Amino acid sequence: MRLRVPYAVLLTLLLARAAHAQQPTPAVTDSLARALSAITARLDSLEGGGCPSGPAVVLPQAPAGDPRTDSLAAGLAQINQRLERMVAARCGVAAATPADTGSDDLAALRAAAAEASGTPGAAAVDTTKPTEFVGRQRNASAMNPEISLTGDIRFEFPENQSVQVIPREFELAFQGNLDPYSATKVFVSFEDGEVRIEEGYIYWTGLPAHLRVDAGVFRQEVGELNRWHLHALPESEYPLVYRAYFGPEGLDGVGLSLYSALPFSIAHGTHEAWLQGTSVSSDPLYAGERRPTLLGRLKNFWQLNRSTYMQLGFTGLGGSTFGDTLASRVLGADFRLTWRPPNAGTRQDLTLRVEGYQFHANELGMTTDRYGMYAGVNYKASRRWVLGLRYDYVQAPRGVYSTVWGLTPTLTWWQSEFVFLRLENDYRKDSILGSDNLALLQVVWALGPHKHETY
Repeated sequence: MRLRVPYAVLLTLLLARAAHAQQPTPAVTDSLARALSAITARLDSLEGGGCPSGPAVVLPQAPAGDPRTDSLAAGLAQINQRLERMVAARCGVAAATPADTGSDDLAALRAAAAEASGTPGAAAVDTTKPTEFVGRQRNASAMNPEISLTGDIRFEFPENQSVQVIPREFELAFQGNLDPYSATKVFVSFEDGEVRIEEGYIYWTGLPAHLRVDAGVFRQEVGELNRWHLHALPESEYPLVYRAYFGPEGLDGVGLSLYSALPFSIAHGTHEAWLQGTSVSSDPLYAGERRPTLLGRLKNFWQLNRSTYMQLGFTGLGGSTFGDTLASRVLGADFRLTWRPPNAGTRQDLTLRVEGYQFHANELGMTTDRYGMYAGVNYKASRRWVLGLRYDYVQAPRGVYSTVWGLTPTLTWWQSEFVFLRLENDYRKDSILGSDNLALLQVVWALGPHKHETY
């Protein structure tokens, strides 16, 4: 924590004291002036967050013969001693003073300066109270929401075809607090020449039993990646199992969501639960109908050590079409392991993700159980470069049995938290349609505070 030492006030007080003193000898005056200048320089260094260089200040020992000048020299000596204790605590020159004594040393410095200068009122400022900042805006801009824009452009290189430039998605995000009790987020997506509300919901926090309540349109709590927006994914598209069992862009719905952090711990873990009731339009689940869907999710988190944490989640959802001609149920489990050494900061981490799902359908009395999964690994080798690889496998959710598997290697250049570029190759093999290969360059940028949000 930076030490803000009022050395300008200290200098003024000491000079004022010297001005009222009787005239000492020029040698003593010069010595005190040099000592005061050296102390001020060391205080400047401390305030700037550094460590003063050079030896401690040595004060003149011989008395000046004038009581006021001698009192000034004694007060300056006390200040110098406390300054050196602060230098020792900050720079480790000697046994460090506990971190919470910094304010006591500052208060003692001010008191010593006031005593030496003969102005006790200068030390009357209470430094133990936090600084209060008061905003006095006289316009309505403080009520405006945060506005962000995200762009996703792709250069695709299909086999045996010409290059295609695709404006995959532009997204406007509006978010902000409505009052002390609730907030809102709205995401408007411009995609394939259409405008739609990707998400738009109000949520309340701080409710009894640690509840959070969301109401509106939102991406649902399925696995880990379904909640993420398209431009925030570790690859350019959602895993094949998401697209096969929920829809081309995963699962979203209109309705209510209840969330709570559970009040107990298993093996020193943290546990969270969601219950969501929504109206969902999904071709795999309901043959294109919009139907009520109930979803439950449990997520568990364990911090294994300072560098490694683990997540384990379970999801169940289901519903049926009008007249129960098609009833669908999906059960899933997801696992994540992340290694991120604290001393590497944002420069290095390794994340492994695995998710598996069972799709159970009863269509016109015929029951089918199909399965799908993906496994992905992402390694951040440096502040700029991220290597990734994902394996997909999924069986058709209903109808004729078929399988698709895919392999997706990626190389991402993370220019900043606002801009990244990704080289990717998508290889897929369908047991009926054969294989397909697509290379692409993805360019994503974000303007505003939303950036690449990953819930």
